[in-house]
Amino acid sequence: MKTRYALAKSAAVLAIILAFAVAAISAPPAKRTPTKRAPNFNAVTSPDAAPTFRTGIVVKVKSASIAADGTITARAVITDPAGAPLDRLGIDTAGTVAISMICAVIPAGKAQYTSYTTTTLAATINKNPSQIQAANDSGGTFTQNGPGDYTYVFKTKAPTGFDKTVTHSIGVSAVRNLAEFGTFEEWANVSNDVFTFVPDGSPVKVTRDVVATKACNGCHNPLIGHGGSRIKVELCVMCHQPQTVNPDTQLTQDMPVLIHKIHMGSSLPSVKAGSPYRIWHRGAWSDFSEVTFPQRVANCEACHTKGPAQANNYLTNPSRAACGACHDNVNFATGENHVSLPQVTDGQCKNCHTTEAAYDFDASIPGAHQDPIRSASLPGIVVAIQKIANATPGNAPVVTFKVTDKAGTPLDISKLASIRVIMVGPNVDLGVMPEGMARVSEDPSKTAGANGVYSYTMTAKIPATSKGSFTVAIEARNTVKLLAGTLKARDAVDAAIPVQMAFAVDNSKVAARRQVVSNDKCNACHQSLGFIHGGGRPLAQECTLCHNPTLVDGTSKTTVNFATQIHSIHRGKDLANPYVIAGVNYQDVGFPGDLKDCTTCHLPGTYQADKVGAVAPVQTPGGFTPTTMPIAAACLGCHDSKTAASHALANTTAIGEACAACHGSSSEFSADKVHSRK
Repeated sequence: MKTRYALAKSAAVLAIILAFAVAAISAPPAKRTPTKRAPNFNAVTSPDAAPTFRTGIVVKVKSASIAADGTITARAVITDPAGAPLDRLGIDTAGTVAISMICAVIPAGKAQYTSYTTTTLAATINKNPSQIQAANDSGGTFTQNGPGDYTYVFKTKAPTGFDKTVTHSIGVSAVRNLAEFGTFEEWANVSNDVFTFVPDGSPVKVTRDVVATKACNGCHNPLIGHGGSRIKVELCVMCHQPQTVNPDTQLTQDMPVLIHKIHMGSSLPSVKAGSPYRIWHRGAWSDFSEVTFPQRVANCEACHTKGPAQANNYLTNPSRAACGACHDNVNFATGENHVSLPQVTDGQCKNCHTTEAAYDFDASIPGAHQDPIRSASLPGIVVAIQKIANATPGNAPVVTFKVTDKAGTPLDISKLASIRVIMVGPNVDLGVMPEGMARVSEDPSKTAGANGVYSYTMTAKIPATSKGSFTVAIEARNTVKLLAGTLKARDAVDAAIPVQMAFAVDNSKVAARRQVVSNDKCNACHQSLGFIHGGGRPLAQECTLCHNPTLVDGTSKTTVNFATQIHSIHRGKDLANPYVIAGVNYQDVGFPGDLKDCTTCHLPGTYQADKVGAVAPVQTPGGFTPTTMPIAAACLGCHDSKTAASHALANTTAIGEACAACHGSSSEFSADKVHSRK
């Protein structure tokens, strides 16, 4: 069962590039007399003084030219990440290096590439005609100029009469094969580069620079294509342009169309109508029909971030191909689903679909993609806790807080759709007794106030046995009608950013609940956590108040402790066992990045076994044991097999967990080493 905000299925995300129908053919290595391999290669001394070598590769195109007869030449340098030269043949340094190159032009008056280097692909599952596609050059020759320094002469020649005055680019992928030395991530020994020039020597004036690789890596971490050989969008767009069509489906592989459709996935009108979006590639279907974007799919800025030269291209140059990729129920030829207006060229698109919105949900590009919860016309709710009094064991705290709109005007809380005062403790392990108390949530809306300031006496009392620090939080939201009285009217959730205040119930020093994950890191993929629970809890730290060691799903009896739940949801399809909460099975969820990279979500060091901070057992009545110790509970969120649970149990005694002995930050099997991405 899927949710609207589920992460994109990782199989589909990996298939994003598997579907890119571009043949990656490396030129054959030049003949060379083998010499004795240098004993330490590009040597680095390891802590135990044993010689080893640096992994990784960096490729850089230094120059390129096209002769009058069309001969294309490029000079490239390959080094390790420290700058030491690499031998392409793997004789003088560790690992062979496969280098593949493409040459493409941006014709005069055009915005996209046309490749000089092409291949022909035949349909394999039907009788569709073969297609000529952009591809790497094949059959060229390498000459070594010096250590790590190579000149490549393309077999393909530029066509007779090629335009020497326009932008040309050389794209290169270099893949270092270290398989004989161990197992490495497929992308860890890959490097891409794009060199742009004008053959007559004049300055480059036209480029193709719309989306930055950094934007893709905000979720994908890293972007991987074609078995790991493509890791930069700047290279992808050289092949993925209108020239490239999939022969079996006759579908374009043009980047704006392909990427929009893949990320729209299950939300495509055509998919909802029953037609899958899939590509036949290398003997198998890559079906993107179940892909779900991890945030509101209409958020163009998720990918179109600031930085690239043409970052605003989606605003200033709308096209039928790009827009029709998502809105694929629009027939531009007939005007169907386009307010009955045929659109036979792209020339008039920006006349209606302007760069600036006059109002929410208008025909402008930002207006048409407006997220109601981010509308500038929302009044806003701003909450601040001023003080907490009478907060000692056996007493009911008095919470004084202020509520205004974003303009500073006091608000009447009795007219809000919801306002809650929440209390839980202790902050070491929220909700755990006897020092603490279960989370309580109370409605203060009937409290009298003046100028937006309210003092609410809680019904719940702090237990007499309580110690340490507790937390009070306030959440508030309203339902607002945007564009009331118009045909574009719609409801929107106007939610406050929750606020928290820690306080000590005894004479100890006040200590807030530890922060483990970064809200900004969550929002890198999700844009806003406001989609959770009706929109009133857009902060990860707020989630921990409820999702504490005591919280269990009433149906499955599965823990929904934050550490376990978030790990399990994001691991999704890679779990050994289904993770089902309230009838929702998260095994259809796939993580679009690298599951081993704990820093994708975590603040520095907070994922280490000796830095967990929690001490109380987690209630796991639906698990292998009725309770699970805190370090194990976090790790078993991903490593959820019976074997892993048994390992954790075997290393737990009456005095606690022994995890840090082997998995501590300085230990042989620390999380950094076990999750190494090299």
